[in-house]
Order: sequence, then structure tokens, then C-alpha cells
Amino acid sequence: MPYPNDQDMVLEFPILIGDIGGTNARFAIVVDSYAEPREFPVVQTADYETIDEAIQTAILDHTNILPRSAVLAVAGPVDGDEIDLTNCDWVVRPRQMMEKMGIRDVVVLNDFEAQALAVVALGEEHLEQIGGGEAETTGSRVVLGPGTGLGVAGLVHARRTWIPVPGEGGHVDLGPRTERDHQIFPHLEKIEGRISAEQILCGRGLVNLYRALCAADGQEPKFSDPAEITGAGLSGQDAGAAETLDLFCTYLGRLAGDLGLVFMSRGGVFLTGGIAQKIVPALKNGHFRAAFEDKAPHSAYVEQMPVFVITHPLAALTGIAAYARTPARFGVETAGRRWKAG
Repeated sequence: MPYPNDQDMVLEFPILIGDIGGTNARFAIVVDSYAEPREFPVVQTADYETIDEAIQTAILDHTNILPRSAVLAVAGPVDGDEIDLTNCDWVVRPRQMMEKMGIRDVVVLNDFEAQALAVVALGEEHLEQIGGGEAETTGSRVVLGPGTGLGVAGLVHARRTWIPVPGEGGHVDLGPRTERDHQIFPHLEKIEGRISAEQILCGRGLVNLYRALCAADGQEPKFSDPAEITGAGLSGQDAGAAETLDLFCTYLGRLAGDLGLVFMSRGGVFLTGGIAQKIVPALKNGHFRAAFEDKAPHSAYVEQMPVFVITHPLAALTGIAAYARTPARFGVETAGRRWKAG
């Protein structure tokens, strides 16, 4: 069984840290409390049959540093000794990992829990603000990121501790509101009859939205790749792609505003992931912010709420590294999510 919860948890250095998503896995080693993490090339999950093979081949075989502990953030719920990832075939087996690699202590977090930790570890140089006022220093925060899927997590401050709140907020319902929405939504691909936020607000969701828009207009789709759609939308070379990108920002703004209200995010709402970083100009053109603030009877409150795009390419690793160095700073629940030898 996993190791029980600890009141004063300390991890032994060196510490292997990892941010494992559906498509990419990013790893680094934290040697001590002061050194910057030693980073390694990004791993494509499809290139390796198992996570153990990826760690051994892409990381440990290229360094003489032997990690004594590991903190891994995975895209999926952490439950039991075998942890299935949501959007790839890897299964995390902490006890097997410890036996094969000599690691004595493993903590497994949700990937967006790590993103939540990152929002208090990043400097202003890695944050691009999109409207709103000044963030309160200890105000609650929420982070969401369209990528392979749609991740959501909260972060609240209590008793001088930052407490991440993981969840599956990317799967809440998303429905039509305007006349244009009602033209497009019947053509969106559904899951068992429902349209979740993730059906629109991720890479494949962007394609889903573009195809639905083309179907509503009786047009044949020109693009089948998210990068093609965002590129054509940002350049203005294709009207359908441009409208798709504007609608994507509008729907993201609606959801972000809803989550800001749920968490009363006086500390800010944070957008993370590669898609958000690539579409900053579209996020700043007004559609996102208008949808974000359109929350009557609480629009005046939401107008003051700042939104930030996280521009750091390895934000989650930054959050994991901050936690690995000083676990006591964060109220991370480790019961059922820590495995320790001995």
C-alpha cells in the first residue's frame, strides 16, 4: 500500500522530477535545495513502451547522478499502485520503479496540481497579463490549460501554506449561448450525448470546433491539424480559421470566468500550456476578456480579476521543483500518493 501521509515530509536529494502528459514527458533532476534543476530533452511518450523505459533510456543513461527520490506529475487521477495516464498508454507503477532504479521515495501528483504549484514559483517575467487589476498576494488562484486535453486546478492559501486543489474541471458541460453558437453546436462531436469543455478547448477540440463551423456554413474543411488552424487564424489568411480561433478564445474566456468565480480568484486566473502560449495575440484581441467578464450579476467583480498566460516552457517542472525542495511550503496531500522503501 502507498505510504501514509506525513506532517513534516522531507525528500532525500537528488530528486528526479517529471511532468508527464499525454504527448510529452519532461524530466529534470534537482541535486540540492539551491541548484537549478538539471533538465533533459523532452521525451515523446509514443517513443517508449513504458515510463520506466523512458526514464532509464532518456534520463538515467545520460547522467551519473542517481536519484534517491522522485516527484512525478501525471495526466490522470492518482489512485492505487497502478496509475493509468488519461491520454497515453503508460502506466505508472511506483513500487516497480523503486525496485528497478534504486529510488527509495516516490510521490505522484496530478499534472495540473503541479501547474497550480507553478503559479507561486514563477516570476513576473514568465507571466503575460491579459486585463484585470493587480493580483492579491495570497488570493486564491485557478489554472487551466488547453493542450492534449483540458486541465484545471485551484490553489488556495491557508495557514501560511499553499494548498493545490486538483480536479477534473475540464470535463464540465459547455453549452451554446449566442445565435452563432446555436448554429455551430449541433455539428460538434459529442461524448455520449454531451459536449464537455474538453470537446472544444484542447488541440483536438480546436479541430472539432473548426469542422463544426465549416459544417454550419456548408464549407469543406481545409485544415485537419490544430497548428494549421491557429496559424491560419492568427495570420488572417483564412476566415474560417480566424473565426474558429476567436470562438475558441470566447469559450475559453467563458470557462475561465466561471472558474474564477468558483475559486474567487483574487490572486488571478492562469492559462498554461503550449496552445495558450501560441495564441497570445488572439487572447488579447478582446474576445477572451469580454467573455471572461460577462458574468452578471458579478461582472464588476470579475472585471478586477487578473488573467495571466504562463509563458515559461517548463512551468510544471518549476512547480514540482519548488515542492521537492520545500514540501512544507505546500499543503500537498500525500496519503495514498507516496511510496517509500523500508
